[in-house]
Amino acid sequence: VIGGDLTVNRLGFGAMRLSGPGIWGDPPDRDAALRLLQRAVELGVNFIDTADAYGPETNERLIADALHPYPPGLVIATKGGIVRPSAERWDRDGRPSHLRAACESSLRRLRVDCIDLYQFHSIDPLVPLEESLGEVARLQREGKIRHVGVSNFTSGELARARRVVNVVSVQNRYNVSDRTSDAVLATCERDGIAFIPWSPLSQSPREPREGPRARLAVWAQAQGVSFAQAAVAWLLARSPAMLPIPGTSNLRHLEENLAAVGRAPSAADLATIG
Repeated sequence: VIGGDLTVNRLGFGAMRLSGPGIWGDPPDRDAALRLLQRAVELGVNFIDTADAYGPETNERLIADALHPYPPGLVIATKGGIVRPSAERWDRDGRPSHLRAACESSLRRLRVDCIDLYQFHSIDPLVPLEESLGEVARLQREGKIRHVGVSNFTSGELARARRVVNVVSVQNRYNVSDRTSDAVLATCERDGIAFIPWSPLSQSPREPREGPRARLAVWAQAQGVSFAQAAVAWLLARSPAMLPIPGTSNLRHLEENLAAVGRAPSAADLATIG
């Protein structure tokens, strides 16, 4: 349950990879991307994550074109606070004026009057997070945002954010190989905040010969599942606060990822993997 009133299944879908190469522009096969989003919902996904920076803007439009009018219970989460002057750049912009314009543009692209979960994408080093989130809180009071989340936050930054607005989710990088957000995850577990891990599959150009990722690969082979399924299953077993959002543009991979829900490692497995 997100924010006390949004009940979602424990495996969502991250729509970022449905954008074009470099997360820029429309997907190469737009009809296939529309079908994949529709199929995800058919298979029980009721939490979809996007951002105005994906495309930029095209990802939100794609979701609306595929799924609007949205079925009851479907939660669409988006993010604001990053701008894309070019395919190579992801520039942070936490100015209140930008966040207000970004939120209102997302409302139009998603064709909604209120965004279920609006996440501050990343702190702008030139703008105190209190100023950025203060504007997000005002947008929430105006009824344009239902719940507020943050992304790429440390424990200290999360504590500061919670003094400004009620934070119901944190989206940070987290996987079997990268657990630098363990302290943030512990706070989420303690206080009933959803933890949304990005880069959940621990993608690496080289497979290490030892360590948790290698041991998870051994477990996956023993279970007869792909490493992607094992990585998602590990996240689900790691914490009840976890809401993984693996993304793909491939229908077979979508179905494979969703099948990971029934593949949870046991407590003994988790101890072995480390």
